[in-house]
Amino acid sequence: MPIIHKLMSVLALVLVLALPAGAGEISPREAIQHLGDSATVVGVVSQVSNSGKGTTFINFGGRYPNHVFYAVIFRSHGHKFPSVYALEGNTVAISGTIELYKGKPQIILSSPDQVQVR
Repeated sequence: MPIIHKLMSVLALVLVLALPAGAGEISPREAIQHLGDSATVVGVVSQVSNSGKGTTFINFGGRYPNHVFYAVIFRSHGHKFPSVYALEGNTVAISGTIELYKGKPQIILSSPDQVQVR
């Protein structure tokens, strides 16, 4: 019987080590539970908007201020995302580290590689 326990322990360890680092793919509503994790948030873009200072916001789970998650593109990186407004209404995957800003989870985008239309 002890050999079975050892095999089960080894199997459990292998399964844990096989899991990817970070949170993997999550919904916009789950993002709040993964602060500090590197993850891919997948959902339908509710709204794309621009601030007066040139910051672009990609909102998920509702329009501002009722959104549950958003991606941010600062003006200095805006030129890398020429088709950002075409994301509205589409299912999009946003990858990066989830941070909290003013009570909402966000991912800051600096590269188009962080955005994938599904």
